[in-house]
Order: sequence, then C-alpha cells, then structure tokens
Amino acid sequence: MPRQIEQPRGWYAIHTYAGYEENVAQALRQRIESFGMKDKIFNVLVPVEKRIKFKGGKRRVVTEKMFPGYVLVDMIVTDESWYVVRNTPGVTGFIGSGTIPTPISEKEIKNIFKRMEIEEPKYKIELSLNSPVRIIDGPFKGFEGKVSEIDEKRGRIKVLINVFGRETPIDLDFLQVKKI
Repeated sequence: MPRQIEQPRGWYAIHTYAGYEENVAQALRQRIESFGMKDKIFNVLVPVEKRIKFKGGKRRVVTEKMFPGYVLVDMIVTDESWYVVRNTPGVTGFIGSGTIPTPISEKEIKNIFKRMEIEEPKYKIELSLNSPVRIIDGPFKGFEGKVSEIDEKRGRIKVLINVFGRETPIDLDFLQVKKI
C-alpha cells in the first residue's frame, strides 16, 4: 500500500512553465471544482505587484509577477489533493524535498500579501544631494552631473550638468539617472 501524505493547511509553491502561471492557476481552479476538492484546496494565487518602469521617456506603473514560474496554493496536502495539483497541465512540481511539499512560512506569506496590497509603488530614491550621477535616458543621455534637489513625493530630481561651460539645472525623473 502506498504511503499516505498528510500535511497541515498552508501555502505551498508550485513550479510552472514561465509565462503560463495564469493558465495553470485557471486550470487548477477548474480541476478543484471538477474533482470536488474545495474542502482541501482553498485558494490559488499568482502573486503580482506594481512597479514603476521608465520607457520611451514616460513613467509607467506596470503589474509584474513577483515570482515568475511559480503559483501559490493554499491547501491541505493529502494524496488526493497532491495528485490534483501535481497533474494539472503546466505544473512541473511542488517546491519541497522529494515528493513532499514544503509549506511557505507564515512570515513570508504575510510579506507577499503586504507587497501585493500596495496600491501605488513608492519611489526609492537612493541618492543624496551632491551625489554624482550619469543621465541614462532622455535628451541629455550620457551627461554627468550632480544632484541639486530631490522631490521624493513626485519621484523627481534636479541635476546640475555642464552645458557650454555653465552649470545648468535639469529636471529629471529619478529613473533617468544612475549613481556613479
């Protein structure tokens, strides 16, 4: 007789093919319904967060997967629930040792949910006044200068660059510069 897997309820990570996380999550939800597993598999989640990207001279807030190639499942692991999840198309396996899944710690799950709940991404400006920077985007790309003002709320900085022998202040998005 095969051994019985019985793990407590928790969040488990399953590995999928990258780019197929949503498809796997949808297929798994359908399998939970058709196999009558709502009492063992409670939630399927593809963790995403909002990030600020700078493309084509414009700042955009984009939603990105936190863990490409992974889907999180809130479940009680039994032989039956393991089978339903493991044999979902696109699932390559559970994260854990051998065939026994390892639950994600409560602290880690809370951290993931906290990151997902943030409505507007915060600006991380790791520059200080007079920091030397190189402009990496926009019409002044390649110029070097130093930071003269920082506006954390708007995510903007003023950089003094040398144009024709004069220091000229340039208003930039913080994503347009790189610390030297």
